[in-house]
Amino acid sequence: MELAGTAALVAFAAACRYASLGHVLTFVGAAVALAALARLVGTATEQLGARLGSGGAGVVQSALGNLPELFIGIFALRKGLVGVVQAALVGSILANSILVLGLAFVVGGLANGPQRFDSSRARLVSTLTMLAAATMAIPSLAHAFHTPAAPHGHALSMVCAGVLLAVFVLTLPAFLRVSGGEEHAPARWSGVTTALVLAAAGTAAAFTSDWFVGALTPAIHSLHMSEDFAGLVVVAIAGNAVENVVGVQLAARNRPEFAVSVIVNSSLQVALALTPVLIFVSLLFTTHLTLVFPTLLALVLVISAVLGALVVNDGESTWQEGVVLVGFYVVIAASFWWGT
Repeated sequence: MELAGTAALVAFAAACRYASLGHVLTFVGAAVALAALARLVGTATEQLGARLGSGGAGVVQSALGNLPELFIGIFALRKGLVGVVQAALVGSILANSILVLGLAFVVGGLANGPQRFDSSRARLVSTLTMLAAATMAIPSLAHAFHTPAAPHGHALSMVCAGVLLAVFVLTLPAFLRVSGGEEHAPARWSGVTTALVLAAAGTAAAFTSDWFVGALTPAIHSLHMSEDFAGLVVVAIAGNAVENVVGVQLAARNRPEFAVSVIVNSSLQVALALTPVLIFVSLLFTTHLTLVFPTLLALVLVISAVLGALVVNDGESTWQEGVVLVGFYVVIAASFWWGT
């Protein structure tokens, strides 16, 4: 039933897009389809968690959940929209490490009280996220402070991208290990069924996100919204619809270990894998992506990584911590409404 309903909603969104039924209807249809796909991915990753553990399943789910950002980034780079891509990459990291994590803490805390998760794994992820954020911010700060490296922003960005990708490859095995104390309900789906559902849902989410963002463009102009805000908030949240629903859903079901793994892994994969991949892919286009962000964007990235680390390092979450994270995200979003 869930599979059929999700397929119908995706088909409706496709019909709205290709039959030119209007931007508003396409926007609403794509948004509903993304939410349904997110729920389906959540069901499939729970089945995967019974076999791989929360760490391995979180890595796989985060990779599939980040497919929309990859497609949106490539499409935007082909059009030369470097600023939108930069804001969307930073926005994806913020949406997961601040907004979604905060919402998961609020929902999980109110439903189940204080929740505990593997603090050692959380510390590793938060440390890597801080290092990734600092690495991504270096070219921006070099440019802002007019250091000798400032004129070489593209070359410095390539070096940073190579380092980020190497760190991702070297640390990936640590996230695929199964924690010894994990307990999971027996899987109801076979391994093949789970893999097929995840692959299909991830691919459909990529296309549906593209339709969503395409329909949103007229709204950006009519609302006098800046491209920075559109990339940082709108595109990022649309591309992270999978993690938005899955992370909160898992926290509500008192699965904090799995919820934190899904949410923070997605943020980490954007920083360590998706960003460098898009930098290297941009070499195929006339407009190249660099890590020379607007200064405020770089500073927000680093501050958010530090705040996220402080919250998860103790291995315990409360709804009050969630409120703090969500409130901070609102302040960040408001500061970019007028641009950078």
